[in-house]
Formats: sequence, structure tokens, C-alpha cells
Amino acid sequence: MTALRKYLRLESPGLWRETPSAQLREVVVGLREATIVLSDPKTEMALAQWSLPALTRLNPGKLPALYSPGQDDPETLEVDDREMMAALDTVRTALERRRPKPGRLRGVLLGGFGAVVGSLAVFWLPGKLIDYTAAMLPAATRSDLGKLALQDLTRLTGSPCTGKAGTAASVALGLRLNPTHPPHVLVVRDALQAPLALPGDLLILPEKLVQTSTPDVLAGYILATTSQAMLNDPMQPLLEKAGLMATIRLLASGAISTDALTGYGQSLLTPPAITLSDETLLVAFTAAKITAQPYAYALDKSGETTLPLIEADPFPNGSQPQVLSDKHWKALQNICTL
Repeated sequence: MTALRKYLRLESPGLWRETPSAQLREVVVGLREATIVLSDPKTEMALAQWSLPALTRLNPGKLPALYSPGQDDPETLEVDDREMMAALDTVRTALERRRPKPGRLRGVLLGGFGAVVGSLAVFWLPGKLIDYTAAMLPAATRSDLGKLALQDLTRLTGSPCTGKAGTAASVALGLRLNPTHPPHVLVVRDALQAPLALPGDLLILPEKLVQTSTPDVLAGYILATTSQAMLNDPMQPLLEKAGLMATIRLLASGAISTDALTGYGQSLLTPPAITLSDETLLVAFTAAKITAQPYAYALDKSGETTLPLIEADPFPNGSQPQVLSDKHWKALQNICTL
């Protein structure tokens, strides 16, 4: 995002309140490409991760600036650093401008092409329109739709686990794998069979996988899942579920009805198998400085079918640096223990 480039890696102090009844806590606010990371200034431990597209300013024009990670979210963040306020407001404005404007598509559809559009909708348009929409949706809308999909999924999996130490560890894990554009890692208790990528950089992990893996193995699963999502946009199956009319309304208004995704969570419980080439996987492991062998042996204990990953491991002596500290790893494994 052009508006964010000059602010990338900017940091400032802030005051974070996790719930309305909690005390204000000093934090370091760090800007990344798609998220804000809130960290403890003494330990540098990540405490929370907010999506930039969903960021909401609660008191426009007043100081200090008060933000939340979403309209209905209880968390708040106070910022009085002028450079950080300018950065956050610039990004919010840029994202708002990129939201689809109501009526834009409607004007086109009513401009004398009704019959043509009608025939295309039956014979050609649905797939092409979905592809086009998935490619053109701004980050803010992708984030909104990812949350809607997660909302339907949690009817089956339960809400994401929110243990404080585990949440901090999940943020640290995302930052370790991609410091500039970290996935928003969440863990659910039930039903989900494998890691799942949703629009808006959401990465959902089954608790069982977290509890039975090692940090290197889990990192491998996340890298494979996020790499797959880069090649096969998770927005496309979401729009296919929503249907043609909902997609047209999305383009026209920038919003989609909540019931358009009712039942979508059922299809997400068993994510598609990873179909990436070994070369693509190795590029991801190399970029993240993660050893590939543990993941390869997790897929095939004998190593026979994953031999290329083993032999071409970019870090055969282990990930550099380690994926998570022992403290963070233990906290992540216990994130669902309240």
C-alpha cells in the first residue's frame, strides 16, 4: 500500500486497554504492512495484533487519538505521538477511499446493457465476475469478509482461543514468519482438520496440531498454507459460496449480507490439500529462515515422498533464529486453557 510505505516499521508509545474494565497499559505501537503490533516496552513481547484495514478511530479530531481494532471490539488504544497519528489516519483514509463506492456498478448495469449482462450472467459472467471481484477487492473489504467467514466457521469450531500468554505467542509467531506482513494466527478447539487461510490474512490453526507439533513443524504448516493462499486466493471459494447476486451487490455497495455465508464454515473444516511444488515451498522456507526437514518428516515419517524438501533444506541445522522461545511455545500450546 503506497500510503503506508513511508511509515513502514514506524514505532511509538501508546496506552492499550484490553477491556473496558482493564487498566491502561503502556505499549509500543509498531506499524507493519497490514497490521499494528502492540508490544510490552520492557520485555519487547508482542501482546496484540490488529488488522490495519479494520482499524477504527473512535474520536475523530480529538486528542489523544483513540482507536479500536473494529467497531464492536472492546479493546482500545490511545496514541498521542503526532507522527504515528498521521500514519494511522493516512492509512485509514487510503483504505476508505479504496472501498467500493455504492452505485458504481449499478450505474453500469443500468446503462443500456441489461440484456447483454443477463445473458453473460448465465453463460459466462459468474466465474469471470468472481475472479475479477476477488482480485479487485480492497484490503478493508477482504478483512470484513474474512471475519464473516470466521464467524460462520466458529459455529462449528468454537470461538478462537484467547489465553493472554498464548495470544501474545501467536502474535510473536506471525511476526517471526513474516516480520513485515505477519499472518493473524488464531487457534480453535474443535472440528478443523488442518490449517486454514481466510481472506484478510487470517490463519486458523486446529488446537490439536498446535499441541502435537514442534515449533518448526507448525511453522512449516503455516508457511505452506499461506503460500498456497497466495496462489489460490481464499476469496474465490468464499464468493462462489455467496453466489452471483451477492457478488454483484458487493461490487455495488462494498458490503455483503451476513446470511450470504451461512453454512460456509462446514466446507472450511477440511481445507484443500497443499498442492505447491517443492521449489515453491523451499522459497517460502528460505525467506522465513525456517528449516524444512521437520515439516517434511511430519508429512511422511519415512521421508520418501518428501525427500526433495529434506535434501534441499535451506537450514539443515535448524531455523535461524528459533521459531519461538520455550516460554512462547508453551504458552501457545496452552492458549485454549483458560
